[in-house]
Amino acid sequence: MLYRWLLRPLLFRLDSETAHELALAALSRLPAALIQKLFHREEVTWGRLQRFGLEFKNPVGLAAGFDKDGVAAQQWGALGFGFVELGTVTHHPQPGNPRPRLFRLPEERALINRAGFNNRGAHALAARLALARPSCVVGVNIGKSRSVPLEAALDDYLASFAAVFPHADYVAVNVSSPNTPGLRALQQADRLSELLGALQSRNRELAEARGVGPKPLLVKIAPDLDDEELAMVAEVVQRHAISGIIATNTTTRRDVVKHVPPKRIESIGAGGLSGAPLKALSTCVIAKLHQATRGATPIIGVGGVFTANDAWEKICAGASLVQLYTGLVYEGIGVVRRINAGLGELIARHGFDSLDQAVGCRAAEICKSSLLPKSASA
Repeated sequence: MLYRWLLRPLLFRLDSETAHELALAALSRLPAALIQKLFHREEVTWGRLQRFGLEFKNPVGLAAGFDKDGVAAQQWGALGFGFVELGTVTHHPQPGNPRPRLFRLPEERALINRAGFNNRGAHALAARLALARPSCVVGVNIGKSRSVPLEAALDDYLASFAAVFPHADYVAVNVSSPNTPGLRALQQADRLSELLGALQSRNRELAEARGVGPKPLLVKIAPDLDDEELAMVAEVVQRHAISGIIATNTTTRRDVVKHVPPKRIESIGAGGLSGAPLKALSTCVIAKLHQATRGATPIIGVGGVFTANDAWEKICAGASLVQLYTGLVYEGIGVVRRINAGLGELIARHGFDSLDQAVGCRAAEICKSSLLPKSASA
């Protein structure tokens, strides 16, 4: 309540990116032990929550993009997140697109961003994690450097992967941001297969050289793929033994925005839309992927998660874990504890003994739902 009635109005007086930077900087200066004492209370006993060989203390994670350079990595774990995905980082440090590049749509509980992977580089994040890690599972999301042509993307990803390999519990491959020109072309079957195959090969090489196991490798996809493209992603992922899919990134669609005048949307311009308008679209993609992989590939569900009910929809569609970004902007840091507590209640209310039993229980129903956007349910 303090965030909603006091802190959020103050932050929303500032432009979106300035508010984001101030909040992140303030959080990074607080001792993790103090944060845990003040804010984090584990209200649900999750037991052994295992995904792709890793054990999570709870199913709620921070999505990539919120803390690209890991400046508050330790603090996220102290706040109660079960995992944090840092990045997207690129091999070459880059400033991203010109500002302004982050915009709020409060009427929709949404954001539009065209940040363009502004980050200090994969090696800088690796150095930071070498000094301090959070008390939860750490994922690192890697993308293509803007200065590198699409034809050279493979080596660029491999360089970032090698840099973060020693410090990440899992690595997510971002081929779906709409804000790096040409990036989404890497979701095409041949290119995606080549990229994931090369990364898995390097994964095995690095693991053998260090005497450890390969890192779980995940791929993050767009919500704007059709059924045929989603089936292709599922096939490529399973062929290369990819550990999981993150569904989804932001959308370039604007027809899901219902309460903002079109002229205002047009004035903002290009960028990926996140938040509540993305919820049904991403949930449908999760359900379709769950069915396409027959539940064999873990899915991290992200897009429009503000409440425990939102997270529950993703889980029932087929998500094994969930992430939030925009929900944190609108609901504040207390949202993590509220979602976890609410999920515990929902599991019991629906007669399940564990979260695992609920994963995908409504996937077939959601795929057929006529309430979803037509391009996602056709």
